[in-house]
Amino acid sequence: MRPVGGAKQLERRRERAIALLKDGQAPVEVARVVGVDRRSVRRWNAAFRKAGIPGLAARPVPGRPSKLRPRQREHLETLLIRGAGASGFESDLWTCPRVADVIGRRFGIRYHVDHIGRLLRSLGWTPQRPVRRAWERDEEAIRRWVKQDWPRIKKKPTA
Repeated sequence: MRPVGGAKQLERRRERAIALLKDGQAPVEVARVVGVDRRSVRRWNAAFRKAGIPGLAARPVPGRPSKLRPRQREHLETLLIRGAGASGFESDLWTCPRVADVIGRRFGIRYHVDHIGRLLRSLGWTPQRPVRRAWERDEEAIRRWVKQDWPRIKKKPTA
């Protein structure tokens, strides 16, 4: 898993770790100060001994780049927050096919439905199911029943 932070931040963290090692601190102590596992410090030290400062440089992020640009991702999140109803759907429930449809209509980009879940997770959204309740439900009558009738009909344990 890629650590949190930009490429330059990660490089500075590695360079700081090497500087602490040069000052004579133990890898375990350096790891605690920098906030990483001791094995990472040892790996960075080996890379530094082998290639110097260029050995500590950040590498490109693996994987295919996102089809949506950062501004489009922000706009998509705004659309998601408004709800599915605002995008022309009957209910306010977002599904992966609906999100794929909105992305296609708004941005002209085709996403396979199976990849929409990953996209939503990268935006910080989690899958959720709506609570199913009857429209006719009377909350006040339910509270009254639980408070008055339920204690009266509930079986009590025998002594």
